[in-house]
Amino acid sequence: MKHSVPSLDWLQDVRVFRVNRLDAHSDHRYYHSMAAAEAGASMDMRHSLNGSWQFSYAPNAASRVQSFFQLDYNCSSWEHIQVPGHIQLQGWGQPQYVNTMYPWDGVEALRPPHISQEHNPVGSYVKNFQLPDTMKGKPVYISFQGVESAFYVWLNGEFVGYSEDSFTPSEFDLTPYIREGENKLAVEVYQRSTGSWLEDQDFWRLSGIFRDVYLYTVPKVHVWDLRVKADLDDAYVEGLLEIDLDLRDAHAETASAKLELKDAKGQAILTEKGEFRNGKLSFNLAAGIVQPWSAENPYLYAACISIYDENGSLVEAIVQKTGFRRFEMKDKLMCLNGKRIVFKGVNRHEFNSRSGRAITKQDMLWDIQTLKRSNINAVRTSHYPNQTLWYELCDEYGVYVIDEMNLETHGSWQKMGAVEPSWNIPGNDMQWQDIVLDRAISMVERDKNHPSILIWSCGNESYAGQVILNVADYFRETDPGRLVHYEGVFHNRDYDATSDMESRMYAKPADIEAYLNSQPAKPYISCEYMHAMGNSVGGLHKYTELENKYPMYQGGFIWDYIDQAIMKKDRNGREFLAYGGDFQDRPTDYSFCGNGLVFADRQLTPKMQEVKFLYQNIKLEPTRNHVKVINENLFVNTDQYVLEYRLYHEGTEIGHGFRDVAVEAQSESIVPIELPDVNGQSGEYCIQASLVLKESAIWADAGFETAFGQSTFIIEATGQNEQPAGEVNVVEGDVNISVTGKGFSVIFSKQVGSLVSLRYHGREMIAIPPAPLFWRATTDNDKGTAMGYTAGAWYASSLARKCVSTELKQEKSSATVAFEYRFSISSEVSVRIAYTVHADGTIRVHTNYKGAAGLPNLPILAVSFKMSADYNQSEWYAMGPEENYSDRSFGARLGIFSRQVDQLPTPYLVPQESGNRTGVRRVSVTDVKGNGLMIKADPHAPVECNLSPYTAFELEHADHAWELPDVHYTVVTVAGKQMGVGGDDSWGAPVHEEYQIPADQEISFEFVIASAGN
Repeated sequence: MKHSVPSLDWLQDVRVFRVNRLDAHSDHRYYHSMAAAEAGASMDMRHSLNGSWQFSYAPNAASRVQSFFQLDYNCSSWEHIQVPGHIQLQGWGQPQYVNTMYPWDGVEALRPPHISQEHNPVGSYVKNFQLPDTMKGKPVYISFQGVESAFYVWLNGEFVGYSEDSFTPSEFDLTPYIREGENKLAVEVYQRSTGSWLEDQDFWRLSGIFRDVYLYTVPKVHVWDLRVKADLDDAYVEGLLEIDLDLRDAHAETASAKLELKDAKGQAILTEKGEFRNGKLSFNLAAGIVQPWSAENPYLYAACISIYDENGSLVEAIVQKTGFRRFEMKDKLMCLNGKRIVFKGVNRHEFNSRSGRAITKQDMLWDIQTLKRSNINAVRTSHYPNQTLWYELCDEYGVYVIDEMNLETHGSWQKMGAVEPSWNIPGNDMQWQDIVLDRAISMVERDKNHPSILIWSCGNESYAGQVILNVADYFRETDPGRLVHYEGVFHNRDYDATSDMESRMYAKPADIEAYLNSQPAKPYISCEYMHAMGNSVGGLHKYTELENKYPMYQGGFIWDYIDQAIMKKDRNGREFLAYGGDFQDRPTDYSFCGNGLVFADRQLTPKMQEVKFLYQNIKLEPTRNHVKVINENLFVNTDQYVLEYRLYHEGTEIGHGFRDVAVEAQSESIVPIELPDVNGQSGEYCIQASLVLKESAIWADAGFETAFGQSTFIIEATGQNEQPAGEVNVVEGDVNISVTGKGFSVIFSKQVGSLVSLRYHGREMIAIPPAPLFWRATTDNDKGTAMGYTAGAWYASSLARKCVSTELKQEKSSATVAFEYRFSISSEVSVRIAYTVHADGTIRVHTNYKGAAGLPNLPILAVSFKMSADYNQSEWYAMGPEENYSDRSFGARLGIFSRQVDQLPTPYLVPQESGNRTGVRRVSVTDVKGNGLMIKADPHAPVECNLSPYTAFELEHADHAWELPDVHYTVVTVAGKQMGVGGDDSWGAPVHEEYQIPADQEISFEFVIASAGN
């Protein structure tokens, strides 16, 4: 569509979404010389306009500076803004976070395509620039890589064009308007437009020029569009190369091209020449035996294309990296290079805690390396096309991609979880066809040459209908070498043909199995699963276990990669990661933006420990004389790794070894190992095996561990366990009972109903007495199941109890004081805690719970007490090193590790239960001098422990970390059981039954308190 006079009516006209915008094309780079092209140098035919721009902000169109684009309008007094960047993160307006509802819901009565006239922030940008000498006398274009959500462009007072679609490039021809010397570029950006109805993704609502802006020119003979298809033959051995070249000027004088295909070493394996006809040239060549591309071995070839003018002079050089691969549906399975693929994936928003979606190369490098280090082999670009560099990195590093077009209309058909599509768009409303299809075309034309992209996605959560089905058909017709994905047909099977695979969100494992057992027509993936909100990802193993059980189960994509939290300062000037509502943004969905395996400041969460283990392609099963290596890779053997194995006794290494291993893909092998003979030496032993990189890779250094496995065994001591020698002195008073011995004293209070003092060598260990604990600070998943409502009586029972009896039993070398408690939740529930004090100062604590029918399940069964915050050091022999729970402990390993107590809780966006360790054999809580206490448990019956500066109740009542009190205590919680954290979803899915704690049973657990240090 071409216009010379702009109109604000376009903002809500579904028919107008591009005016004078150039057609989308491939994202290839081009140079004057092949040397520069092969070196990947900066393009000298491109000139960046990133940096400081003059800027004016207005809350709506009526209040904007209307004539700012005119040459005689003086903007020198304007403020400045950084490009790329968001308006709302640089001091104007406010960011707003909403999930599924439209951001104006309940504020203005709007229906598509209409937009607010009162609240539609406008950013007026001005950039004065000198035309580079290299562009004088040549065609000049401008590329906006990403502008949210609609914008008008002027150059030197002349209207250039208009565009919508925030996440694909918008390019315009500036040649008719450009001047030598200074030029005035003016851009008017609107936060809301017709396109906003199509961009209802689960993210912060922001606006502005948030991706790169640059000028570019082209040679007199220029390849405007390049299509490379590097296929494999039916045996997946030989390469088939198709390359289509389209010139900018179809009527250019005679031009020719030379193609050289080079391998990774730079050796030419194929050379061909051709001449353009009507501006087009195609190569269709057999490449012979090639190395196929996969995430396991992302082998890239370079298609080096030299363009010559009519005189035979080189005018343009292009190097397009490509990988030979075939992705297809074969016997109802998605196959890569002939092998059934399993996606071990994650959804990823582009996000930076300080700059929003204006992310940097450094961000992307950190992300791609993190994916590879965490055994994540696939990414879904939720829910919009990413920057070009991301696809280049996925090509190079080896990550499979579902490339998703910029479409989500969630708020038009699903309201508070209920499907109600009465005014769904685009649906079958054909007036939306062109604007939606334009987004698909822009994505495909830019991204088509990236081998990492296996699947095109028609968008996200936009229900179903003919418009989206037509998009799917466009994908298939335009690019038959890829499959098409769309989950929305789950809600309307009339349009089931939209998606080549069955894709669902947050289906429970049992539901997935039901589908797979129903003789389905399509393979299954979860495009979103394991909602990683806060302390989550419990039960992930239930999904990964399906990989080898059902061939048609082909993996899934965890939601999601990174927390979308924005750095902000509290009223005292301290930075914190803020979520929805923290910017006075309403409506909002509050902390629902915090679902990441990675924190918003790019620190790993403990959840990644589990993901890395359960996503590993190579499984290790160590025994006392061998390690079973199961190589589930599709293509590569284990030659690139060294097998390391270690034997630990009670957490201390006593032997280790190394072996080269050569296990072919899709096979297993028994690798003999030699460990010290430990027969006759009692204690617990742990064998740990790891595969580590022999040599450095682009994503990790040599020695980096990629796979892990462990096993334990116990050699029982011969003879009876003898009681500690010596005597204890017992004094029973009217209120208190004291037990003393060499180097220790213990006081129990009948009045308090607990142990009130424990001194080792004169140092007091107990600040607040131990008490039964049934409540944990609710996690985001707990809140999703309304645990506070259904099980809140356990909260009350943890705060208040009635001690109904105190018993004292004396022996020569020990004394036992037992307290029995009753609770308001039920007259039948009781807890008995018995403390047996031995002559060496150790205290054996035995807790017995007797439950009752008809009560909500227990969140936790524990004993909790407080120590002085001076005891702020910890050393563990437990499952770790990161936090773990009963349903999220597969990735934890048994070992010794140390942390400061204040580093043990995990800084989730909303304070909640965190920092737990399972399998605790012992943990010491000491001051900086090493003095304090130790908690020990039998390795046959280990406990769970949590050390924190805060109680469960303090955490429960804080919505932000800055609301927590100053630290005065170290809170020690020893649990016989804690329920799992769950993660199937965060809005009602319960923790799986085997990880819950029914309240109607009898439960006992035991641990020992001992002195640590002198």
